[in-house]
Amino acid sequence: MVKAIFFDLDDTLLWDQQSVKEAFRETCEWAAEQAGADCSGLEQAVREEARELYASYPTHAFTQMIGINPFEGLWGRFDDSGDGFQQLKQVAPGYQQEAWTLGLKRLGIDDPGLGKKLAEYFPEARKRHPILYEDSLEVLDQLKGRFDLLLLTNGSPSLQQIKLDITPEIAPYFDHIVVSGAFGRGKPDASIFEHALSKFGYAPEEVLMVGDNPLTDILGAERAGIPSAWLNREQKAPHETVTATYEIKNLKELLPLLDKLETASV
Repeated sequence: MVKAIFFDLDDTLLWDQQSVKEAFRETCEWAAEQAGADCSGLEQAVREEARELYASYPTHAFTQMIGINPFEGLWGRFDDSGDGFQQLKQVAPGYQQEAWTLGLKRLGIDDPGLGKKLAEYFPEARKRHPILYEDSLEVLDQLKGRFDLLLLTNGSPSLQQIKLDITPEIAPYFDHIVVSGAFGRGKPDASIFEHALSKFGYAPEEVLMVGDNPLTDILGAERAGIPSAWLNREQKAPHETVTATYEIKNLKELLPLLDKLETASV
């Protein structure tokens, strides 16, 4: 019988990809005004440069283990405890400036000064665009009190806290919030799921993990013996090797699924 539900945060409850897209749109429009030039290809250029740069730093293995992507790297301060975060904190300002400067350069705009300004503008733009999926609160409302709820998110504690601060509706629903950067390892490592289980003392089969990412949420749950519901909002093809216990197309589908599971266990 399901007693607790573990939720992923980014692109499960918060539409992080859309927030990043909006932040890019706003920053690139501002770049065009500042440069007096067409910056329509800037987002794509910066995204490509950012991915390449991000992978070139000695912090890359740490960011992969914790689960911090290149676009979070573009707006995080990483003012968190631990050697990995302190190293990342040193690298981040240069990385952010370089990504924007090289992106501009691809468009024929050689202006490191503007690159620095855009690197400073983007984090503020990202904070201005918190976007929740329209079904998130409605479903959490129905689950609160009926199940124990835990938020299990990869990322930097300080950055994930900013996301929760700018969408203050979310945190109150949860009994516990587990962030990979605070724990020391990220999904899909089984240990973070076991740590989350220990918060309630439940057996793996008494929990359901809900998340959008097969390679972190679903694979990690599988490794820890926890049943999972893959939230496949974009109707993606199933992963070749990772199979969720259940698949849902939106969060509302979680409600009849849980009803069914409850009936089956009676």
